[in-house]
Amino acid sequence: MKKNIIYISLIILFFSCKGAKTNQILTTKALGNANFYNNQFTGLLVIDPVTKDTLYNYNGSKYFTPASNTKIYTLYSALKVLPKNIPALTYIVQHDTLYAQGTGDPTLLHPYFKDLTSIHFLKKHKNIVFNFSNYKDSKYGPGWAWEDYDAYFSPERNAFPMYGNVLSIHRKNSLITNPSYFKDRVFYSNSNSRREPHNNIFYHKTVQKDTIEIPFITSATTSKKLLENILDQKINVTSKLPDGPKSTLYGIATDSVCKRMMHVSDNFLAEQLLIMSSGVLKDSLNFKSTKNYILDTYLNDLKQQPRWVDASGLSRYNLFTPKSIVRVLSKLYEEVPAKRLFTLFPKVIHSDSNKNKIEKPPYIYAKSGSLGNNYCLSGYLQTRSGKILIFSFMNNHFRVPSKEVKKQMHKILTEIRGAY
Repeated sequence: MKKNIIYISLIILFFSCKGAKTNQILTTKALGNANFYNNQFTGLLVIDPVTKDTLYNYNGSKYFTPASNTKIYTLYSALKVLPKNIPALTYIVQHDTLYAQGTGDPTLLHPYFKDLTSIHFLKKHKNIVFNFSNYKDSKYGPGWAWEDYDAYFSPERNAFPMYGNVLSIHRKNSLITNPSYFKDRVFYSNSNSRREPHNNIFYHKTVQKDTIEIPFITSATTSKKLLENILDQKINVTSKLPDGPKSTLYGIATDSVCKRMMHVSDNFLAEQLLIMSSGVLKDSLNFKSTKNYILDTYLNDLKQQPRWVDASGLSRYNLFTPKSIVRVLSKLYEEVPAKRLFTLFPKVIHSDSNKNKIEKPPYIYAKSGSLGNNYCLSGYLQTRSGKILIFSFMNNHFRVPSKEVKKQMHKILTEIRGAY
C-alpha cells in the first residue's frame, strides 16, 4: 500500500512539473524572486489557444491601466461592426440639392491617407447643405490630460474630420501650412506652447526644421470654412438631414485604417473608428454606443468587465485585466485568418543596448501600450516549435526607465518561446 502511494505521488509530481515548465521558469527567474518587480505592479497571462490551457497566470484577474492596449478592443470592435470599406459620408439628394453629413471618417485629407473620396463626390453637386452637428459626444475622452491640447497625439474628435484635425507646419524658405486656411494664424515663437488653449493661434519655433502637427480647435464654423475652401464654393448648414432613406458613400479599406492605428498607435484613428462604428449602429455618433453594443453582444461572457472609457487608451480611467485582454485576442485569433491578423498587429523587434535588432524573423506580433510609469504588451508569440501562444503582459507604477522594463519582459518572453 505504501509503495502504491509513493508511485502515484511520483506520477503526479512528474506531470505537474512537466505542465508547469514555464511557470517554474518565470517564478524562479523573473516574477517570483526578482527584486526588479518588488516596487511595481505586474501581471502576466499566457494561454495556448488550441488546447485552451493556461500556461502561466500571475495577477491575470487584477485590473491594470492598459494604455494603448485598449486599441486591441478598438480593433476587435471595428472588425465586428464596420464594413469592408470606411463609411465616408451619409447623404440624401432631394431635387437639385445634396444633403450630407460626416460619419467620423478620419481619412479625408489626413496627412498619411490623403483620401479625397468625399471631396470628389461633393464636387459633383452645385447645391450642398451639410450637417456638422450629428456628433453627440465630447471633443476629448474622459480623463485625457488637459495639457496635451497642443500635442500631435491628442486631436479633437468630431463627425467630419479634415486633415486629421491637425495643422501640419513645415519650414523651407517660408512656412508651409496644411491646411493653408490657418497660414495667417501661425507665428514664430520660442515658447513651449504650440497653440493658444482656446483659439486657433499657432506657434512655430524659429529653430524648428521638421514637420510638426498641432491639433486645431474644431467647430461647425471651422469645418464649413475649410470645406468651402476645398470645394471653392459656398455651402449651407443644417442641423438635421431631411427625412427619407439615406445613402452611404464608402471610402478606403477599413483594414488600412485599422493597420495604421495599430502599427503607429494612432490615437485619433482609434477614436474615430469607434465613432464611425456607432454611426453604423445608430443615427448619432458617440463612443458609448459602440462600447455598449460590443460589451452586450460579442463580449457579454467576459468574467472581468473592463472599465472602458475611450478608444485610444489615452485615459488613465481605463481598467482592463490580462484575462479580459487575452479573451479578445483569443476571439480575434479564432475569427480572423492568421495572415490577415498578423498583418494588423505590429511586429515586435527587440533591440540590444546598441540598438541592433537581434531577432530575425520576429516572433511576437503584439500591441504595446505606454503612459508615464506604465508599459503593457499583449498579443501573439510564436514559439521555437511553431506554436502560437496568446499573452498579456502588463506593468504599472514602475519608477525605472521603461527600457529596463522592456528588457525584463523580453527575457521572460524569450523563456516562454524556448519552453514551448
